[in-house]
Amino acid sequence: MSGPDTASAPHAVSVWAPTATSVDVVVTADGSEPRTFAADRNGEWFTAPDEAAALIDRGATYAFAVDDESPVPDPRAPWLPAGVHAPGRTFTVDPDLWTDADYVGRSVSGAVLYEMHVGTFTEPGTFDAAAERLDHLVELGVDFVEVMPVNAVNGDHNWGYDGVGWYAVHEPYGGPAGFARFVDACHGRGLGVVLDVVYNHLGPSGNYLPRFGPYLTEASTGWGQSLNLDEAGSDEVRRYIIDNALRWFDEFHVDGLRLDAVHALVDRTAVHLLEELATATDALSARIGRPLSLIAESDLNDPRMITPRDRGGLGMTAQWDDDVHHAIHTAVSGERQGYYADFGSLETLSTVLRRGFFHAMTYSSFRGRRHGRPIDTAATPATALVVYTCDHDQIGNRAVGDRPSAYLDHGQLAIKASLVLLSAFTPMLFMGEEWAASTPFQFFTSHPEPELGRATAEGRKAEFAAHGWDAAEIPDPQDPETFRRSKLDWSEVETSGHRDVLDFYRRLIALRTEIADFAAGTFASVDTDFDPDARWFALHRGGHTVLCNLGAEPVTVDIALEPLLEWHPVSTDGPRTTLTGHSVVVGRRLP
Repeated sequence: MSGPDTASAPHAVSVWAPTATSVDVVVTADGSEPRTFAADRNGEWFTAPDEAAALIDRGATYAFAVDDESPVPDPRAPWLPAGVHAPGRTFTVDPDLWTDADYVGRSVSGAVLYEMHVGTFTEPGTFDAAAERLDHLVELGVDFVEVMPVNAVNGDHNWGYDGVGWYAVHEPYGGPAGFARFVDACHGRGLGVVLDVVYNHLGPSGNYLPRFGPYLTEASTGWGQSLNLDEAGSDEVRRYIIDNALRWFDEFHVDGLRLDAVHALVDRTAVHLLEELATATDALSARIGRPLSLIAESDLNDPRMITPRDRGGLGMTAQWDDDVHHAIHTAVSGERQGYYADFGSLETLSTVLRRGFFHAMTYSSFRGRRHGRPIDTAATPATALVVYTCDHDQIGNRAVGDRPSAYLDHGQLAIKASLVLLSAFTPMLFMGEEWAASTPFQFFTSHPEPELGRATAEGRKAEFAAHGWDAAEIPDPQDPETFRRSKLDWSEVETSGHRDVLDFYRRLIALRTEIADFAAGTFASVDTDFDPDARWFALHRGGHTVLCNLGAEPVTVDIALEPLLEWHPVSTDGPRTTLTGHSVVVGRRLP
């Protein structure tokens, strides 16, 4: 499809190919033999001639052949119905599809998010099937669905982070029309949509960008070559990314983007890509009259990510905060392996709930150096940090993809949920955690190329074998059963035990909505108390408290509470509250 300056070209089908001598447009209409047309050059752009453009507008597939090489898909192809190696088609969302004219939207700040992988959320694994489950999310009380990447990827199923057709939507999910229907269905129920997008690397199969221009550099992110954001030719690469982001907002009515691993974006220009994207997003928000949000995934612990642009920051609406996850998870589970080594104490838990980051110019044993920078808690809203008990990485990147429900009891899960959902931050759930789903979420791929599939499986096993795991225990990501095992089992929702956890989650979210103390999104609204020996921890929010017993034995705490929600019944005796092992109570503090 066209680049940003369509006025400079007579047709909508254009491609940037600055180093090409010639570009041909190969068009196939109605099952006829492919026809080849020489594209017209306009500076660094090549444009389909009138006859080719007319055929493409009527639904013909098309591809570009650069300097007489084999034809490959348009880098901006909005629809790849036959996959990432085949010709694409034009696509525009039918305006009559939308029924969300009355949907006003909201910022993600302070909302409750729900991360979802479309392929494993339901048995069919499609947008339409996911839409049939949206009433469950409404009853749960969440505000936004955060959809893991849906851009076109080779193979039938994938986590989504191997995408190569950035402008297209994975066809097995339902393609671009299916995604538009899903967004409209969400808006019809008052749910916003955040889309996970990957701009730091491309997948290993179907990446034809280097044929067209200097999209990539020689540097590597560890997942693939870095995008060219600051070398010669980078202006058009940056436009390629920003145009893509704005398209999801504008054409598909998406409310927010989750930007994957922005620490892997190598950009040494004076105006970082993220700042440029934030500026463009704000301008579009003003034009369409609807809030638009940008959430960064960053492991830098750099407050500039969420500092407004007028104060020298990059202007992201929010960022994921792994420190909060690590502090809660280690305190409850006792795990200390790998990057958990610096976490686990109740003092660390207190620090992250009150200050956001644990590593803030402090020594990280995992990195072997100082890491992070303190947040200005007086000037930064706590809601700028997205926190979670688990996410796709914290489950799927475990050796066997086991959820916390596989090794923690329900009382421990209730503690984790209470600390996340009643914190001052912006909480996020991972699909199925609300009922303690027993199904794993394992790492899966379906690379059709045998060598690539074998390399992926062997690399996965070698990675965990180096950490002491038996290679035989590591699921083969290429095995279709690995994907099928990762699908949610919705029959669990109504079974004993799972139903109790679900009810607890619903009531936690309701408390966050109904009680002003829990809705407060400032760091100043948080205080803590704890006893590392007795293993109790108290999160104070105004006149209310979340009191947790992380130990296995009963504990009595000198805090008087009027209980509002309990995992196990508590006993109160004047100024004291007694909790059973692995339990939590939420209550109003009494004088």
